[in-house]
Amino acid sequence: MTTPFPFTAVVGQDDLRLALLLNAVSPAVGGVLVRGEKGTAKSTAVRALSVLLPTVDVVAGCRFSCAPDAPDPACPDGPHTPPGAFETRPARMVELPVGASEDRLVGALDIERALAEGVKAFEPGLLADAHRGILYVDEVNLLHDHLVDLLLDAAAMGASYVEREGVSVRHAAKFLLVGTMNPEEGELRPQLLDRFGLTVEVAASREPDQRVEVVRRRLAYDDDPAGFAARWDGEEAAVRQRIVAARALLPSVRLGDGALRQIAATCAAFEVDGMRADIVMARTATALAAWAGRTDVLAEDVRQAALLALPHRRRRNPFDAPGLDEDKLDRTLEEFSGEDEEEDPDPDGPGGGGGGPAPDDGGPQGGDTGARPEAGEEGEPQASGGSGEQAPTRAAEPFRTKVLTVPGIGAGAAGRRSRARTEHGRTTGARRPRGALTKLHLAATVQAAAPHQRARGRSGPGLVLRRDDLRQATREGREGNLVLFVVDASGSMAARQRMSAVKGAVLSLLLDAYQRRDKVGLVTFRGSAAEVALPPTSSVDAAAARLEALPTGGRTPLAAGLLKAHDVLRVERLRDPARRALVVVVTDGRATGGPEPVALAGRAARLFAADGVAAVVVDCESGPVRLGLAGELAGELGGAAVTLDALRADSIAGLVKDVQRRAA
Repeated sequence: MTTPFPFTAVVGQDDLRLALLLNAVSPAVGGVLVRGEKGTAKSTAVRALSVLLPTVDVVAGCRFSCAPDAPDPACPDGPHTPPGAFETRPARMVELPVGASEDRLVGALDIERALAEGVKAFEPGLLADAHRGILYVDEVNLLHDHLVDLLLDAAAMGASYVEREGVSVRHAAKFLLVGTMNPEEGELRPQLLDRFGLTVEVAASREPDQRVEVVRRRLAYDDDPAGFAARWDGEEAAVRQRIVAARALLPSVRLGDGALRQIAATCAAFEVDGMRADIVMARTATALAAWAGRTDVLAEDVRQAALLALPHRRRRNPFDAPGLDEDKLDRTLEEFSGEDEEEDPDPDGPGGGGGGPAPDDGGPQGGDTGARPEAGEEGEPQASGGSGEQAPTRAAEPFRTKVLTVPGIGAGAAGRRSRARTEHGRTTGARRPRGALTKLHLAATVQAAAPHQRARGRSGPGLVLRRDDLRQATREGREGNLVLFVVDASGSMAARQRMSAVKGAVLSLLLDAYQRRDKVGLVTFRGSAAEVALPPTSSVDAAAARLEALPTGGRTPLAAGLLKAHDVLRVERLRDPARRALVVVVTDGRATGGPEPVALAGRAARLFAADGVAAVVVDCESGPVRLGLAGELAGELGGAAVTLDALRADSIAGLVKDVQRRAA
């Protein structure tokens, strides 16, 4: 059955439609995460779902969409006594902007009235609006951490709690969570990623005929939106009826022991964390059977459920691409299909696609491990183009690194690296509110109001408050920084053992930057010039890919690399002035490119010190004889030098204090 999505020239749209419709049949599946490049109709497809959902009955006048037959006993607009007056309305799709405030998401409590009058004056937020509907987050990977935490709590408990200095409000918040994202802009936090029941990947088709059809439909919609929508009315009604029928059939669907064993075996074979994947697969397979009009779950339902529910749960770090080995999936399902174990397995078994599993090639991803020479192997091929350039070497295994921070207290975007004044964190003081009061400092408010109670004619137990008495709490938390890597890729770094270790160290720092919600950038220098391999971005996996493909060779234009990095910081400071930078220079400290390379590198380094930019030099020099050039460079930068070994978290302590001491 075709659904009224106006864009069809998108690879993965069939899976996307199916995932959305399965959640419409069974909201317990847990929502959908849509990953894909820009311009692939992700948002269009999600918004089309709202018109297909059946209508809902709500208690008349309830701002929290309570069901008439089972109202929330703690509803702020209650209590509701069933059966009562009710009204029927379409299911809502509520959009959560990535820049929304906490009060906009969970609701706002009037603190002034609560303290002075003892009244819980509560204005519902987006979670209340989305109850029994859809909560849609476009660019969900850019959502601030404090909003992610609130979403996690609401999704786990099915309720939203608003706490303000001992005054609390609770209301039900059960919603279908749908998010869209472009992986180029960064990955999603693992905790929130796991909350999405299903995930799908979409990409634009490369078939000209399909792309032509997209343009035709878009132009037809622009010319006559009402007429274009009317063309799909019949199919919309048919799909809506099918959803209603599948919902009615869902309680009758039987999930047998055989299907359960296949689900459990599949999750175990792919080593997914926890038990949520098993539960989501079971619910998805049941919804698939109901959508197909069956009362029994088949192996094909289990296979399709695995393809939708497992890819995003197999990521071990942000550099892993989501995906599922379908040959391995088919072998697992066939092994636990319940057939006689003595019989030869059928190569065209359930979900096999007619081809059966491919022969074992000796490793994941088609044996890619043999595609490049090992670090340190003799006779490594030279890249074309001369100049002594060598082919890229593979990075060593990443490790847990020390925490590198920017000295002082900033005020940038919320993150987990450096100290900053934020809306969340420990309370450090109080001030008069600028605009709406969001975080009340109760003690400071009472202290400001107490001397004026007699003059204001206080006669009862209540505190007589005025607007001027209110105090906003100032808090200190952590911010995300711009971590700009300046990597030496010259011939002095080209020894394969050393470059493999260097790439492993940078990869480790990139992983740390991902966990601390930083932006990252990559500048490389070799030969006679430097280049911006990756402009500042939130996508650390993009930086890792550029690092992996980095060749080495030629002279060491250290000054060019530093000047290029300084220019990147200047431009980024105009775009995001509140985000502080941490420059990580990865080099052995040699400077051989250009006229007077050593003096020019020193002058370039002093530009960072003059601007107060925090810097760390990762000293890659090895061997029994060390020149200490990286340490001299760190002194010019006003930062500290650390060896590759000392960069590990379990090595000597005190690096961060040393950086701060030098910067001060």
